[in-house]
Amino acid sequence: MSSTPRAPRRRAFVRPLAVVCTAAVAAGALSACGTPGGAPAKAAPTDGAVSTAIPTEKVTLSILTSDESPTTKALTDAFAKKHPNVTIDYRFTAYDSYNTSLGLALNSANAPDLALLNLLGNTAKAGQIRPLDPYAKAYGWDKTVSASQLDQWRSQGNQLGAGKLWAAPAGFSLVGVYYNKEIASKLGISGPPKTLDEFEKQVAKAKAAGQLPIQVSNLDGHSSFIFQALVNQFQKLSDSTAWAFNNPGFTVESDAGTKAAQKLADWAKEGYLPEGANGVDNAGATAAFTKGQGLFLFDGNWDAGVVDKAMPKGAGFFTLPGTTPDAQAAGVGTSLAYAISTKAKNPDLAAAFLNFLTTPEAGQIQLDNGFMPVSQDPSIKAAEGSVRADFVAAWKKVGESNGLTPYFNNATPTMNDVLTSQGQQLIAGKTSAAAYLKAVQAEWTKGQK
Repeated sequence: MSSTPRAPRRRAFVRPLAVVCTAAVAAGALSACGTPGGAPAKAAPTDGAVSTAIPTEKVTLSILTSDESPTTKALTDAFAKKHPNVTIDYRFTAYDSYNTSLGLALNSANAPDLALLNLLGNTAKAGQIRPLDPYAKAYGWDKTVSASQLDQWRSQGNQLGAGKLWAAPAGFSLVGVYYNKEIASKLGISGPPKTLDEFEKQVAKAKAAGQLPIQVSNLDGHSSFIFQALVNQFQKLSDSTAWAFNNPGFTVESDAGTKAAQKLADWAKEGYLPEGANGVDNAGATAAFTKGQGLFLFDGNWDAGVVDKAMPKGAGFFTLPGTTPDAQAAGVGTSLAYAISTKAKNPDLAAAFLNFLTTPEAGQIQLDNGFMPVSQDPSIKAAEGSVRADFVAAWKKVGESNGLTPYFNNATPTMNDVLTSQGQQLIAGKTSAAAYLKAVQAEWTKGQK
């Protein structure tokens, strides 16, 4: 049910997209990702009174989605169980046609109340979805959801990450580092490193003992996960977020970018990465890790279930630590998100469902189905000793520190391709850190035009 980062999909585990349109919005190139389907919907109201009351009479909530995981269906079933008078009209469209048909659906007389946004595209500027700020204020989402998580679905003119809120998250992804507890124990490593320097010492210790230090899939371009995790440790997270949103005035050809790219190149040169990483896909790297090939694995929560099944209580997880023990907890990821249609027949009910997504009950459902929960409530738990339990702990720290940064891979429609090809050349020793950064920044600059 998952997809690779190279595929233009945001499926069950919300990996970075190879084709996105948020970058086009950021750059003002709105025609690049239009929402076909006739005349735009009438502009939605931007303020005014909203209600948090849920109808007591029989009512139907229509939801349009391309989510192929059990998550959305499980969430809607739980919401309907709490409110027996609510019938869910669940409309599924396969991802391959979803984005091109979304405009038609939102403009139609039978428009859904809620629609999954795989990308922001022109839906906000075309007046096809409602700003959610009145509901966010009424329900107090600013107190239950961290700003770094909500801001990924804000836009203001051509700027992303600021302005009005257009969608609300239904579950997140988180990228970091898995570790093999058995190998760590044999090496005398008692737990996750507290600093980047300690992490590097553990990597060197594994290499000296004849163990592969870092497992990674780079056929899919996952070296970009390592690069971004390192960049996050060398600069303000707000700068990483602004660059990922393709906001003007930022560059990866910085001190932080140079340190990160050079460190990635050095790790490859030292033999810390698999020799054939450029030819291994995500499933292959994960399988190799579960078979004992690698102390560490850079990957996301979409593989937590696979790892837990293959090595019960044998793996842990952490987000890459900073340069000091008290550094801000940083993570990389994004979310499934739902918007309320301008033509929604039941917008207040739709907002009530979005608010349900922030509850502990919904959070447990999200976690059980492979996502990181929207809620940070301590009642949300995974099996003790499981890698998912470590994900929950790491996610809590990232949320409390407001430390989630969007995928660099999504900065432009073709950034994932550039990061993949350049990352393959970098770890193969066929390009320099400076050339890698120059190519990546050149692609980013194209997104400004």
